Amino acid sequence: MPNDNFSVAENVISAHSRDSGHDTLALGIAVAAIFLFVGTGSSALSQVIHAIRGTGVLQNPLIALAVLLNVAIILFGWRRYRDMSHAVLHHCAAEAEARSLAETDVLTGFLNRRSFAKIADQMISDQKGSSRFALVMADLDRFKQINDLHGHAAGDAILQETASRIALVLPANALVARLGGDEFALLIPVDVAHPERVDQLANALIDAISAPMFVKETEISMTVSLGIARSDCEIEVDDAQSVTQALLHSADIAMYHAKRHGRNCYFWFEAAMEGELRFRRELEAGIRRGIEQGEFVPYYEQQIDLKTGKLTGFEMLARWKSPTYGIVNPQIFIPIAEDLGVIDILSEQLIAKALQDAKAWNPQLALSVNISPVQLRDPWFSQKLLKLLVETNFPPQRLEIEITESCLLENVGAVRAMLASLKNQGIRISLDDFGTGYSSLGQLRELPFDSIKIDRSFVMNLTEGKDSATIFRTITALGEGLGLPMTAEGIESEAVLAELQTYGDFKGQGYLYGQPENAEATLERLAALDLLQTSVPAPLARPEPTAEDSADRPDRSAASG
Repeated sequence: MPNDNFSVAENVISAHSRDSGHDTLALGIAVAAIFLFVGTGSSALSQVIHAIRGTGVLQNPLIALAVLLNVAIILFGWRRYRDMSHAVLHHCAAEAEARSLAETDVLTGFLNRRSFAKIADQMISDQKGSSRFALVMADLDRFKQINDLHGHAAGDAILQETASRIALVLPANALVARLGGDEFALLIPVDVAHPERVDQLANALIDAISAPMFVKETEISMTVSLGIARSDCEIEVDDAQSVTQALLHSADIAMYHAKRHGRNCYFWFEAAMEGELRFRRELEAGIRRGIEQGEFVPYYEQQIDLKTGKLTGFEMLARWKSPTYGIVNPQIFIPIAEDLGVIDILSEQLIAKALQDAKAWNPQLALSVNISPVQLRDPWFSQKLLKLLVETNFPPQRLEIEITESCLLENVGAVRAMLASLKNQGIRISLDDFGTGYSSLGQLRELPFDSIKIDRSFVMNLTEGKDSATIFRTITALGEGLGLPMTAEGIESEAVLAELQTYGDFKGQGYLYGQPENAEATLERLAALDLLQTSVPAPLARPEPTAEDSADRPDRSAASG
């Protein structure tokens, strides 16, 4: 687009130059005609007037013709000059518009990437005295979700509102651009004697952007991640890039560092971040390759009836059997897969494998899988899940899906419709991480949950003191009041188990009952308990034990990380 705009500008300038030449020629002809008329036209015009009135005789008809022609030339030249002057004004306006299109972002009015780099390079090269520059990269957090949930028109409105808030916070001598999508770049003059002013500005930007926005009376919460690089720090500049491009690269790395550390914050660039980003890029490539090669596999964690000690089912957990990194914990690869937009494909692969594995189990054993908020935003998710059930011939009554309370922060109406569709097919719905504070009582009553899972943080601290016990008792009373069976996560000691059993009937899971196991080890366990389908062949030999679970807490399932 910028290249096209520059071409438009060049064409306008060329046409302007040609028309200017014609304009000058027309004016010259008109001026010459005026001089000729002044020099010879007075006597000849007098003869023509007398001849017309009949008070005289026209001595030379050619003179009269020359006078009339002279007048016509004057009128034609003047009119041509006037028309060409108007054309020049239109050309100048078109030239200004073309330059504006080539240099600015249409949506926000800020500079675009191309013009920002050019002007920033000039500002940095002209820096004098104690003045230096800080380049800030700002990227809206989870902006794609806003577009998906509210539409692109709402996304554009958010970008325009963000631009307005940035403009209000920035000092007058700052340079700002929208680089594309939801990325903004800011070049800020800095006095090295007061570097803390950049930190103050970064905090002001975060506060301004995170304030609630309203689009068509809908409140939308937005946060931003910032990365900052300074022009007087050690920035590597190669022959193929300018100082501004090098600063953009460094600030971009710092911005991604902020996203990986919780978002809605800022970081200054440090050289060590370059290695982190390189590792991140390697992980991204490995995840894409792993999906193609089927390297992601389900592991299974036991779920136990605490009253009887009976095995009731398994929760599926994700593992990445990477040829480069070995067994990788889901806390590492799930967030990256969500950022890459491949979590739905990865999760579908895992669920399909788990359904196939669970067909060999006793029909009384349930399979529980965790669903990512990203998947719940997919309007076709329920159809995709039902398609997997049909393809694997797995009974829907044995499947339970778990969604986290954070899912309820988005579109409750869409979530309700999707869950109702799944329940109509016999699938059970469980609310995961219950007690973390996201859902309201109204939502819990309206949504068709079959059970709730109490977050491990409350279970693991159950024996820590009176306050922990009080909190846990309140949570369980709420679950009982809603009439929903409860599962306690994170049972890791006999003391916690004994305390849990005093609160009533629960299902539970945790490392007290063993580490999560792969499909082969799970089959062997069930064979020993005589909990396999009778038509299933003898279980495979147990593989060599792995140590991937030794640091695997808290564990997450296939889709939620």
